[in-house]
Amino acid sequence: MALSYKARRRWSLVILLIGLPAYIVTAVTVVNWLGRPPFLLELAVYVGLGFLWAVPFRFVFRGIGRPDPDADRSDR
Repeated sequence: MALSYKARRRWSLVILLIGLPAYIVTAVTVVNWLGRPPFLLELAVYVGLGFLWAVPFRFVFRGIGRPDPDADRSDR
């Protein structure tokens, strides 16, 4: 079932307002569990968790910055 443009915009806002802070807390918690690893390992953990967070929501964010494709030309 495909989401409409408006639904994807709403979900993207919810994901950014709730999911991004949750990602930040999770990433910092994971790094703290590792006991302050070397810089490159810490960077790798943050980048890896960033990709893991973003990949499932890629379809929601795709095309959000563009104008609504379903809107009439007169609405723009």
